[in-house]
Amino acid sequence: MLGICRGRRKFLAASLTVLCIPAITWLYLFAGSLEDGKPVSLSPPESPPHSPRYAAAGQRERESLEVRVREVEEENRALRRQLSLAQGRGPAHRHGNHSKTYSVEEGTGDSENLRAGIVAGNSSECGQQPVVEKCETIHVAIVCAGYNASRDVVTLVKSVLFHRRNPLHFHLVADSIAEQILATLFQTWMVPAVRVDFYNADELKSEVSWIPNKHYSGIYGLMKLVLTKTLPANLERVIVLDTDITFATDIAELWAVFHKFKGQQVLGLVENQSDWYLGNLWKNHRPWPALGRGYNTGVILLLLDKLRKMKWEQMWRLTAERELMGMLSTSLADQDIFNAVIKQNPFLVYPLPCFWNVQLSDHTRSEQCYRDVSDLKVIHWNSPKKLRVKNKHVEFFRNLYLTFLEYDGNLLRRELFGCPSEADVNSENLQKQLSELDEDDLCYEFRRERFTVHRTHLYFLHYEYEPASDNTDVTLVAQLSMDRLQMLEAICKHWEGPISLALYLSDAEAQQFLRYAQGSEVLMSRHNVAYHIVYKEGQFYPVNLLRNVAMKHVGTPYMFLSDIDFLPMYGLYEYLRKSIIQLDLANTKKAMIVPAFETLRYRLSFPKSKAELLSMLDMGTLFTFRYHVWTKGHAPTNFAKWRTATTPYRVEWEADFEPYVVVRRDCPEYDRRFVGFGWNKVAHIMELDAQEYEFIVLPNAYMIHMPHAPSFDITKFRSNKQYRICLKTLKEEFQQDMSRRYGFAALKYLTAENNS
Repeated sequence: MLGICRGRRKFLAASLTVLCIPAITWLYLFAGSLEDGKPVSLSPPESPPHSPRYAAAGQRERESLEVRVREVEEENRALRRQLSLAQGRGPAHRHGNHSKTYSVEEGTGDSENLRAGIVAGNSSECGQQPVVEKCETIHVAIVCAGYNASRDVVTLVKSVLFHRRNPLHFHLVADSIAEQILATLFQTWMVPAVRVDFYNADELKSEVSWIPNKHYSGIYGLMKLVLTKTLPANLERVIVLDTDITFATDIAELWAVFHKFKGQQVLGLVENQSDWYLGNLWKNHRPWPALGRGYNTGVILLLLDKLRKMKWEQMWRLTAERELMGMLSTSLADQDIFNAVIKQNPFLVYPLPCFWNVQLSDHTRSEQCYRDVSDLKVIHWNSPKKLRVKNKHVEFFRNLYLTFLEYDGNLLRRELFGCPSEADVNSENLQKQLSELDEDDLCYEFRRERFTVHRTHLYFLHYEYEPASDNTDVTLVAQLSMDRLQMLEAICKHWEGPISLALYLSDAEAQQFLRYAQGSEVLMSRHNVAYHIVYKEGQFYPVNLLRNVAMKHVGTPYMFLSDIDFLPMYGLYEYLRKSIIQLDLANTKKAMIVPAFETLRYRLSFPKSKAELLSMLDMGTLFTFRYHVWTKGHAPTNFAKWRTATTPYRVEWEADFEPYVVVRRDCPEYDRRFVGFGWNKVAHIMELDAQEYEFIVLPNAYMIHMPHAPSFDITKFRSNKQYRICLKTLKEEFQQDMSRRYGFAALKYLTAENNS
């Protein structure tokens, strides 16, 4: 450690020496022309002031001085390069773009301050002054609509959070779908020093709906035009980003460029890197007017306060109205209108270096704007082809994108030291609850899981379904992890109704699931399956949290609470809807039981009727569910009676009963204290009974459990004594809570447990 410190002192001393020599020389050259504040002649004193000899000597002196000035400037440039290389080998470089100050070459440093620092003999580190304060909030605006764009926003946000050193405030102009998805995501992500505000995109449609637009972004591709009106009046500046952006550096570097705006410059934009606006891509190609190659609006720096004073709204509207008389529609959405305005008012633009928006579109010339991919700051996938674009560095770009796509978002929950976060009620309550737990308790990890907030991405894939108008519609509810993914297609073939699924996945697994789903004709043909990703965290499988997430986002009046490893009988969806009417579930508290069976065969000729199922039971191809390991779980269903039943019949609750039921959407949630294996469904059925639900067995309904390898949690339960002890403790505490909530009626649960 001492050697390192000495080495740094030597490097600093050497740097100061090298810096000071040219600086002193510079001062000497100019100081030599002054004496007591008066000019001193550099020519020999005996020469007359206007003689030819004097003029020649003066010319030689001036030429000598100019040569020396150029030498000093060259020495300064060499020194800057040397210091840059030396810093690149230091610790700051190894941490990517996290240095506290930014260089002039990055387009973010104060070049005047840096130059003054070098002339004064200071080191590069001392001379630079960061133009972004340590805890200054950076404002980012994004327009987002729909399911796919919401996924893109997550990847963009990850890349920003990964590099950032400042508090962030995201302003999301979103439709109702994107707002629901992203509001839940950020709420459960709980990233310190990040604030998110939403602005209703649907309310803004009238502002731009009069503009015909051929671009695939549709009406939402025009909404950046109205940000001056949409965003808060006291917001002075904002970085505006498309959803298909990936950051490779700290966004504070881009925020710092605002300090370079001069005069009437109010828009920071990168030149368009295709020939689109030159109009030579194909015969009769007629683009909107633009200045030269035009500008790309995937990344925009907006000086909102100045734009408002310039009456930006009137400016772009008048321009759009005039151009639409001849063009009839926009081809590139807001970009066409921005460029038409700039064509008339070039002074509005501060041209950003191309590395702030490297465009990977068709006909791109982006490769000509950089020498090495390590120089790039922002990658823009602005082609409909996205990752399939052609570029000599496309593998680098793709790998950068995939890195953030699969990056564990939980790792981005890091604090910004020295920057206090805004008080968050949810976070404070969570900390209070955790602080009340006893860390020496042998069941601490179990208890802690109940309060763990899991990052949740609702509607990970496109979802489109309107419940039936007769108010009998029912959604199948289940949860799963990656090892049960193969069940999805089979369930979709057996159940034609809506499905709500909670998937417990890592970020990388979520992308594997996405590829799996997009490659499946069965899954892609179904728009009534809602996939909700709950991201992995902690050491337990949060089975009841997953069930609650899937239940919470059911859009039908009724739910069929199932498990992913069960296949419902063919036609069960329609049968349940008829039973809902028959049993008047709308006006009574009933839980309709679907009897559960199982097979030990991986390949099963699925029974198409109750008669066929009974035959398979008799032959030993099927069994009543868990009869050989956990008889009590389904014994109250009374399978003997079911064999001959033709009408629904009522059964009574018994200890450890855990049937699969159809209930109204307003039924109680599952208790989150139960994780992994054991008692997770039992506790829920007990609560239904405590709330006086009737249990009705359906005579012509059935479901069959398909075989699979044992889960990790059941293995832990069987092999870990402490696991079983903690589960027993949690059961007892749950029963005590039931007694407090439901009073005398709940005493039967304690009695039943003792007698079982």
